[in-house]
Amino acid sequence: MISQPVPNETVIVLPSNVINFSQAEKPELTNQGQGSLKTRLQAEVKVIGVHSSLAGSILSALSALVGFILLSVNLAALNPASLQCELDKRNIPTRLLLSYDDYNLPYTTDCYKAKASLAGTLSLMLICTLLEFCLAVLTAVLRWKQTL
Repeated sequence: MISQPVPNETVIVLPSNVINFSQAEKPELTNQGQGSLKTRLQAEVKVIGVHSSLAGSILSALSALVGFILLSVNLAALNPASLQCELDKRNIPTRLLLSYDDYNLPYTTDCYKAKASLAGTLSLMLICTLLEFCLAVLTAVLRWKQTL
């Protein structure tokens, strides 16, 4: 018995005594079947690639969203941490030879410099993460439309 795959995934079984194929027809049918199988496999690989790319885009969007949330929380907590730094520096006991203002000035500017550099860095990271999120969502939407 000879079985031939059909495009809708059903199998037709033909008994060999009902249909006789000549020698010239057999190579044509096997080549067509292999060619059809090859094109179907290539199409399936393409679909699997699109689906995996879509999944990757969705995961990228989710990770960018989590990064955006974490950076926002850190940026919001920066001001209270800076205030705590200034309060901690003011509670350091003064030395006898230095006045309070001379002793405290470098530490206050250190807290300000740290706050400014961290705020700038976190803001830049936040902007880049937001851009990554937008691009990942755009890519996911385009891949989803491509699968349809």
